[in-house]
Amino acid sequence: MIQEDACRLLALLTSIKAMDAKIEQQIQESVYAQHIDSIPGFGLVCSAELAGEIGTLERFPKQSSFSIYVGMAPLDNQSGAYQGTKSPKHVNTRARKAMMTAVCRHISCVPESRAYYDKKRSEGKTHNKAIRALGRHISRVIWSMLRHDRDYEEPLQTQIKKAA
Repeated sequence: MIQEDACRLLALLTSIKAMDAKIEQQIQESVYAQHIDSIPGFGLVCSAELAGEIGTLERFPKQSSFSIYVGMAPLDNQSGAYQGTKSPKHVNTRARKAMMTAVCRHISCVPESRAYYDKKRSEGKTHNKAIRALGRHISRVIWSMLRHDRDYEEPLQTQIKKAA
């Protein structure tokens, strides 16, 4: 029984390697995926999934509609004295999950993002709300990168620290 499980595990690992190679090939063919993959922490799978779900920027009239589509922008939910937010209904759940995963990884790669996340947590936000707040900023960066056909550029403070 252990040998059968080991054989299945080896077959799965081989299958995963084949899929990773296919994903990498698809990324080489997609300009959007290449730009998104240049962001620290955004791996091959998240970049490919986001690029595939975005399709083309012409679908989105402005940056805020793009942020709503990828699930990084809450909507205002106010009535009388009550002020709050709610999740929009027209969100691409696959894109939202890819963004949440990628933003979680991004925090460990970019100190400024970690500081922003920690600031939101100290303000009393939950983990997911702090991730979405950072994700909103990153969705603005992605929007700008794709519109201007550019790769990610590290913040100036990070470049200075690496040079020192």
